[in-house]
Amino acid sequence: MLDNTDIQILNELSKNSRITMKELGEKVHLTGQAASARVAKLEDNGVIEGYTIKVNQAKLGCNIHAFITVIIQSINHQPYLSFIKTHEKYTINNYKISGDGCYILECKFPTNEALNQFLEDLNKHANYKLSIVINK
Repeated sequence: MLDNTDIQILNELSKNSRITMKELGEKVHLTGQAASARVAKLEDNGVIEGYTIKVNQAKLGCNIHAFITVIIQSINHQPYLSFIKTHEKYTINNYKISGDGCYILECKFPTNEALNQFLEDLNKHANYKLSIVINK
């Protein structure tokens, strides 16, 4: 069971996973050593599974952010999953969902041409609904 301090620690680490334990402790009203022990316990219990980086996709030239609801008519999803593996450079996340679709793809594209080619290739494996992110 997580207490309020654990939740505060998780919130702070989600904002900045590179924070020092001393800084983290100050933010959650613990010593650096106590904060470090709490983080270790959260890791040991599997609450914290790992740490990641946030990449500025626009600085990499990926200016088009899209969510694509994928609808597969067949029971066999393997052709689609193989397609996604060959197009990983555009795919940020591929969520298996229930409801109107089978998957929701989160993608970034450098150009409209790249997006259009991706959709043309995707259409060989599944139907889709496209949504473009206007702003965050």
